[in-house]
Amino acid sequence: MHEDTAKEHQWLKGLIGDWTFEGECITGPDQPPSRMSGSETVRALGERWVICESTTPMPDAGTATNILSLGYDPAKGKFVGTFLSSAMNALWIYEGTLDAAGAVLTLDTEGPSMTDVGRARYQDVIELTPSGERRFSSRIEMPGGAWVTFMTSTYRRAG
Repeated sequence: MHEDTAKEHQWLKGLIGDWTFEGECITGPDQPPSRMSGSETVRALGERWVICESTTPMPDAGTATNILSLGYDPAKGKFVGTFLSSAMNALWIYEGTLDAAGAVLTLDTEGPSMTDVGRARYQDVIELTPSGERRFSSRIEMPGGAWVTFMTSTYRRAG
């Protein structure tokens, strides 16, 4: 491992383990937030990557399986990764950075727009808290440039 990336790879290792989560998602204007819960297992892929696999019940009585890959690319100076879900057709490709305090990872991506035809910019934000919890949120950039958070979750270590 390169010394200049040690802190980024160490940060990723903080995600490793078994988690449960609860959260909510805004599904549309004038709609109450939809509650969600599930479990996740995060494992190392060598010294440079983590693979996060989660499952969550869906409102239609099915179960979604999600896979998030995260690593750090020293040539780009950015965290990189992908997200895919059995509930979606899109493959999300990430690039992101840690905040100055080293607690919050903001991942930039682009995907299908929720408001109309075309593409939109999104950010997924992962925060490791001092209490050992993990917070996750997703936001979309609206026309005009304002960011709107539409999903939040809190993760706790299982067991």
